[in-house]
Amino acid sequence: MLTNNNIKVTPIKALTDNYIWAIESNNYLVVVDPGEAKPVIEYIKKHNLNLAAILVTHHHYDHTGGIAEILAFKETKVWGPVNESIPNISNPVENNDIIEIPLLDLKFQVLAIPGHTIDHIAYYGSSNLFCGDTLFTAGMGRIFEGTAEQMYNSMQIIKSLPNTTNIYCGHEYTLANLKFAMLVEPHNLEIQKRYEEAKLLRKQNLPTVPAILSTELATNPFLRTDNNTVIESLVKNRKIIPQDKIAIFRELRAWKDTTG
Repeated sequence: MLTNNNIKVTPIKALTDNYIWAIESNNYLVVVDPGEAKPVIEYIKKHNLNLAAILVTHHHYDHTGGIAEILAFKETKVWGPVNESIPNISNPVENNDIIEIPLLDLKFQVLAIPGHTIDHIAYYGSSNLFCGDTLFTAGMGRIFEGTAEQMYNSMQIIKSLPNTTNIYCGHEYTLANLKFAMLVEPHNLEIQKRYEEAKLLRKQNLPTVPAILSTELATNPFLRTDNNTVIESLVKNRKIIPQDKIAIFRELRAWKDTTG
């Protein structure tokens, strides 16, 4: 529940294809998933900002690797999932907890969205979802620690949010994800249109993230596993007949794993 309408959200590029999200208001900054310290510190210095908090979605190093160095530069609160072995978490949180950051007049609801990792969480504020590696633009994260059923249920949680929700994920994977989406639904004109738009943005070295949830619902196959076109494509291309909604979801993820 990002209650402050004066906030600005900016991607800070890190590592190979990561986005660290910078949330700014009133000369204060909240950083989401700092996998690398140097670009965050440079951003703070360049814009003369005061670091108010760090938010972490899950324990993978490309989302946490910069925390210690950032804290050495500037001490601040670090919010992150309960039961995660993440060093320097000062404020552990779990599903439905509310985070308040008064310096920016911000309030977030914590959503448990396991699957990519067991204790993966997201931070939801009105019309904004910072979801790490669970949902990607036009795709989803690999299932490393959780189960297909957990990941499917996490997708349903995200699908239940307002269609105007902005999806802020942790990587620039949109083009590759849309290529797979076109393979699954070759006649989906919305996917084709989005691919051309994303290709143009990347040619200009511009981010394709965030995306609006309504766009994801129309073009992301992992949010469309109840769609007959997706199911028929699975049957045709994978030569299997999925028995239930979890099996459909699991097989779709397995198909994506074979395409890179």
